[in-house]
Amino acid sequence: MKNRLMESDWLIEATIDELQQKLNTFEITSNELVYMYLHRIAEYDKAGPVLNSVLEINPEALQQAAALDYERKTRGSRGALHGIPVLIKDNIETNDKMHTSAGSILLAESYAKEDAFIVKLLREAGAIILGKTNLTEWANFIAENMPSGYSSRGGQVINPYGKEFTVGGSSSGSGAAIAASLATVSIGTETSGSIISPASQNSLVGIKPTIGLVSRTGIIPISHTQDTAGPMARTVKDAAILLRFLQGKDDKDPVTLSNELLHVDYTTHLLKDGLKGKKIGIARRPYFNGLSESMLQVLDQAIAKVKELGADVIDPVSIPSADEKWDINVMKYEFKSDLNAYLKTIHPKHGLHSLDDVIHKNEEIGEKALKYGQKIMLDAAKTSGNLTDAAYLKSLLKDAYLSRENGIDAVLKTNDLDAIVFPSYYGSSIAAKAGYPSITVPAGYTDEGEPVGITFTSTAFSEPTLLEIAYSYEQATQHRIIPPSCLLDN
Repeated sequence: MKNRLMESDWLIEATIDELQQKLNTFEITSNELVYMYLHRIAEYDKAGPVLNSVLEINPEALQQAAALDYERKTRGSRGALHGIPVLIKDNIETNDKMHTSAGSILLAESYAKEDAFIVKLLREAGAIILGKTNLTEWANFIAENMPSGYSSRGGQVINPYGKEFTVGGSSSGSGAAIAASLATVSIGTETSGSIISPASQNSLVGIKPTIGLVSRTGIIPISHTQDTAGPMARTVKDAAILLRFLQGKDDKDPVTLSNELLHVDYTTHLLKDGLKGKKIGIARRPYFNGLSESMLQVLDQAIAKVKELGADVIDPVSIPSADEKWDINVMKYEFKSDLNAYLKTIHPKHGLHSLDDVIHKNEEIGEKALKYGQKIMLDAAKTSGNLTDAAYLKSLLKDAYLSRENGIDAVLKTNDLDAIVFPSYYGSSIAAKAGYPSITVPAGYTDEGEPVGITFTSTAFSEPTLLEIAYSYEQATQHRIIPPSCLLDN
């Protein structure tokens, strides 16, 4: 076992398909695979570069792996995720020996009463929940000046490509961990950029699904209008496989009952010529404004490649609402309402029954809980909490119109586009407000070595089209490199 742990170079970029080949031929076992990832966590997350991305290890992961090995041997494989270790963000509930805290020390001892809906689906598929990842506390909805990747419970997540680069938030640990190959794939959540940002910053593939594709039951909320979970992976195919197993109809989350893609096998849309004949618009203004010269060069080369691969590129295209003054009222008002409802489900011993309780407990603890303050929470607490405020209702309608009919849908229809290109995570907000899907793929690196992503966005339930585009681009470019700090010979 020691040799396998120390000489597992092949593990660093191993895909789901490659692992399943080794598991099905019994070259390795899932139990050994978990040991290998634990070794990498020890070497690269808790020593070495100290990424601080993994908040908690599932104490039953090895036993679950052994049970899945026995099942594979005696009854066969359940499918693509059988025996595959997955890390999940620590705002997603697991009914096991791990906590669910959203990174807050207030919930550091909170155990969920049941698995989140998507966790149930993962377990049914045979995935091993390896552990929980650190995140920007409360999914970055506590303080205005909190750095991405910081939580009072877990500390600061570091970007494996360099501590001078932002790690992206709020699914920071989910991004850094997969970039460093501490698990096969991970789950992040996004309300506005929180999958696309860390995926771009960690040279990963990240999918922010259409609202309604993936259940939010059992996920600590910000906004029922914008929240979703989604996959983070090193390849488009791994992200597509994981997305397929995350979706399902959940009676407790009615938005999933209108899922148009429930039975779609996304891997059938992984086409090397997927960009051929597609019409792609480049949303230059204001999203490319302020980019460094080096980042702009990477993106211009990426756009040229999209064109070379057979796409009809319209550069630039104008989103009618791009220059509007947007606000975060929908998130601010829904946070109080949604969090109050969530806190009713946790154990009363924590003394947290409302947002006001969270604020007061933080104030009692002081600096340890409030290194960066809690201004966003304080602003949210001023709302009624029952979603009758005029400011909320006006922003809800405004966001929907400006992001859809006079936003993404308008530019798609006017130019007959299949998708829009945004730089890295800079277009996340309008897609999040629309509830529309985005996928980011590594586009290269700046002169300083900072990862850059190219993000494709389109209308509701356009994931198959986006995957065709993303896979075609990825296969032709193969930009992702292993973080130098996470190589075995360092």
